[in-house]
Amino acid sequence: MRIEQIECVHLRSEYQNGFRYAGGQCTARLTSLVLVHAEGGEIGIGSVYSHPGIVDLVVRHQLAPMLIGQDATDVESLWDRMYRLTRWYGRKGAAVSALGALDIAFWDLRARRAGQPLWRLLGGEQGRCPAYASALLWKPPAELAEEAALHVSRGFRRMKMRLGRGEELDRLAVRAVRTAISSQCDLMCDGSMRYSLREARELGEFLARENVFWFEEPFEPENLDDYVALRGTIGVPIAAGENEFGLQGFRELIRAGAVDIVQPDVCRCGGISEALRVIRLAAEHDLRFAPHTWSDAVTIVANAHLVAAHPHGLTVEVDQTGNPFIEQLLIEPLDIREGQLHLSDRPGLGIELRADTLARFEMPNPLEIPDGLYSDMAFGRRHCLS
Repeated sequence: MRIEQIECVHLRSEYQNGFRYAGGQCTARLTSLVLVHAEGGEIGIGSVYSHPGIVDLVVRHQLAPMLIGQDATDVESLWDRMYRLTRWYGRKGAAVSALGALDIAFWDLRARRAGQPLWRLLGGEQGRCPAYASALLWKPPAELAEEAALHVSRGFRRMKMRLGRGEELDRLAVRAVRTAISSQCDLMCDGSMRYSLREARELGEFLARENVFWFEEPFEPENLDDYVALRGTIGVPIAAGENEFGLQGFRELIRAGAVDIVQPDVCRCGGISEALRVIRLAAEHDLRFAPHTWSDAVTIVANAHLVAAHPHGLTVEVDQTGNPFIEQLLIEPLDIREGQLHLSDRPGLGIELRADTLARFEMPNPLEIPDGLYSDMAFGRRHCLS
């Protein structure tokens, strides 16, 4: 299955009101898709969550010319080749994320050629996995309680909220959501990287009393020492990894004993191939994994295939902030029932993209991004992340 063409489609959507969170007021969202056209008309679909301009330069202007004519199903060799080509300026960040998008598309094509859904090709026995609603941002406690009840009505049995607003507000918010969803639903808390070790320990002990499922990213990713000092002392598992790249980054987390749950994201950490290496390393250390996802439905599905295929996979994240790249990107929307995301039995990722959504949101020039706060990325001086 030879590669004939590689295409990048960069998408941008602007919120009318957006949402408030630790970084400020989110005004818009970005994501990038990579489409690998192979002989016979097959198209593999990949996704990357990074700076669109850098992604475009890496994928179209360096990697694509080296990949045309290669066998798209020779996934491991292609990953190694792309990594060597980008090593001198890559290894972490946008470059490894960009090659990961191609890798996702190659896995999609490999599974299509095998006539199997990816979860089965990877050794899974059933095409579904637990999913959680990811939202519950900085709102008054009463509004958070209403939102939490809405997520339950939409089929979720787990959800994640964002903290980092200060001791009193954090505790009021957690109590409000816990009361709204009762003990029948799992509640995760994201620390938004805003705590000192003392503050994280005090909050963590409170979260344990509220039966919180995990405490995510209390510290910045570079602060391994505090992760190590906190883990095992508060009665709540520590989760992190959305800001790590490649096996080497996760090896640091795991070898240091910093986390209980690792959170690789195929559209950031280096694709399915690299996520599989992280997953295997986690298993060797008796750790669970729960992929991060905050970009689009392609990535949610790709991450879900990994969780469905591995017994130590916990759950997959589903953005519920009104992101059109989650809700409007796929011809068949995400199927979430009784807390489970149900995957297709069709070969590959089992998804098709909506052409009208691509046409509506495509950015003409990924190097010219309007000023705004795009959740994890900021453009323009007044939108600097706080």
